[in-house]
Amino acid sequence: MASKHRYIPNETVKALAMRSDLWGAWLTIHVWTVIIGAMATFILLPNPITFILAFLLIGSRQHGLAILMHDAAHGILFKTKALNEFAGKYLLGAPYGGDLGEYRKYHLKHHRYAQSELDPDLALSAKFPISKASLRRKLIRDITGQTFLRLRFASIKMKRGDKPIIEGSEAFQKSSPWPYLKINAILLGSLTLVGFWWVYFALWLAPLMTWFFVVLRLRNITEHAMTTFDDNPLTHARTTYTNILERIFLGPYWVNYHVEHHAYMFVPCYRLKALHKEMIGHHDSMEIRQGYGSVLKLATTT
Repeated sequence: MASKHRYIPNETVKALAMRSDLWGAWLTIHVWTVIIGAMATFILLPNPITFILAFLLIGSRQHGLAILMHDAAHGILFKTKALNEFAGKYLLGAPYGGDLGEYRKYHLKHHRYAQSELDPDLALSAKFPISKASLRRKLIRDITGQTFLRLRFASIKMKRGDKPIIEGSEAFQKSSPWPYLKINAILLGSLTLVGFWWVYFALWLAPLMTWFFVVLRLRNITEHAMTTFDDNPLTHARTTYTNILERIFLGPYWVNYHVEHHAYMFVPCYRLKALHKEMIGHHDSMEIRQGYGSVLKLATTT
């Protein structure tokens, strides 16, 4: 359902909705700098601690690629349309297997029908609350790579015209595997040229198969689990206040301001925090939680 509500003056909305090529370029450079920097840190200081930190950080920034591609799917990451489409498809979506065009169709339908029977994401939120044991099983499937393999199998099935076999699989590569394969070949080739081919498998593919899906699941839970099933964006989505560690490893690039995004989906991610401040008069009516842990507690039973 598309919200018809207005919460702040139109002039303020217009200012917040201004798009910027500089911001889009900075965030695209930033996410890749963090990934490359994490790889370089382990190469220069190889030990178990730097490996674990690099592994977790890279998986979180692979999730960051998905967050920024999400903005590109809305057409708001860059001001210039060509930059938005190129970066969204090749620099942000393709590396982790996202499909900008298909995701756009899928995701805009989610916004139009959020938390209704026509919402393609409803299966991700309607099941909650679930038991702690059920959540633990899901996270084990994520961290052991089972979710990754099931998703790849689902993508193959969808290319043959079959319906999705797991929730949310429509958000990933299904129109063509070539952008994903080409960009990953470039990554592998580049690391091979500098003498560290194994980093592709240890610190790109492994996090993508495991930690990325843990973070993605936790983010999905915080956004809509245990929210209302109506057309009110203040309550059918959730904003989660995060600490610095949560922002680094779980919710980068202001993705935690999800009520604001549903209220004004044309405001870029880099202005969602400012939008949150402008909506202060509605905070008491908004679904807001303090930290990922509080949401998981709400969404699980004994």
